[in-house]
Amino acid sequence: MKAPVAKVSERAAKSVRLGYPWVWRQEVLVLPPGLPRGAIVDVVDAQQNPLGQAFAASTSPLALRLVTRQPSAELRLDDAFWRRRLELAVARRRPLSTRDALRLVHAEADLVPGLIVDRYGPALVVQTLSEGADARKEGWARLLAGLTGASLVVCRDDASGRDFEGLTREARVLRGGGATVVEYHEGESTLELDLLRDSKTGSFLDQVDNHLRAGALASGRALDAFSYHGGFALALARACSSVIAVEQDPDAAARARANVARNGHRHVEVVTGNAFDELRRRSDAKETFETVVIDPPGLAKRKEGLDTARRAYHELNVRALKLVAPEGLLVTCSCSGKFGREAFEAMVLEAAADARRAVQILERRGAGIDHPVLPGLPETEYLKAWFVRVL
Repeated sequence: MKAPVAKVSERAAKSVRLGYPWVWRQEVLVLPPGLPRGAIVDVVDAQQNPLGQAFAASTSPLALRLVTRQPSAELRLDDAFWRRRLELAVARRRPLSTRDALRLVHAEADLVPGLIVDRYGPALVVQTLSEGADARKEGWARLLAGLTGASLVVCRDDASGRDFEGLTREARVLRGGGATVVEYHEGESTLELDLLRDSKTGSFLDQVDNHLRAGALASGRALDAFSYHGGFALALARACSSVIAVEQDPDAAARARANVARNGHRHVEVVTGNAFDELRRRSDAKETFETVVIDPPGLAKRKEGLDTARRAYHELNVRALKLVAPEGLLVTCSCSGKFGREAFEAMVLEAAADARRAVQILERRGAGIDHPVLPGLPETEYLKAWFVRVL
């Protein structure tokens, strides 16, 4: 049985053919009324040429998310189809099989639009970022539990991105039971988190490789701003003489202190405070550190806020650069997808000029291989982590 048909503009059709898997509502010419929640539609161009099948959203500005380039007459998107998509996503992570915490499904980049799945030991955390994914999360949780042997699957559908999609927020257990507080590892460090109460899916697994790389390159006295649960700080502690970790959220700071104690690092101090204020105060006081890390939350979630975010990133980097001792290391990060790699590097270099510091760029890094990039969708290459030597 053929699916309902959505017709899109020639501009949208061209973008889809070039690999962009999204169609915004203003580019939709015809969308059948009264579609059920999370419906799948055939997508055609203005001349009725098929483009594939997509999730249709009832109210989101992002109206269509492409699932496959085959029309419904050729391919049925049933349980067997989704099982195969999820099996392939999990199989792609086999090179990371020694890790007990990693991303298993990275939404569009794994061809499962709107689905994020992170693993922490025996538990899975699911986020659904589209109406189509939200409508299927119970079934997908069942499939994922079977594929991975996970004893607990929770959903963390309580982020602000749900508002953009017109979806209600919720955080709950989908399958299994038991404690939602779990341990996991980053290299030699042991961390703890609460899957239902800590931010995002519990941690920031996209930064794990950068945590470990920073630990390999760090030395001396270190400052970790926006520390969250101490991922960077714990890695730095293995190479540095002392570490100051700054975190504004009291609950996250408490979790970081517990993680520091769990790993026996007596030379790590967790400070509860605003990182902007701490950087300003310490640079005004002429403090210096051999290693400085700044890993702020996303400051540009929408294109409209990009200029304000750029100014904030610039201020952070100027202050951080002033704190780095000669021949020291700055690790500067941005997870704002709207703030691209070229713009980010230009900002870093302008900040260096304003701080009157000469720099070398040692590495331009992003997320780990469990967070792959879909070339046609720039939003999947959101994380930047520049490793900079300050001369």
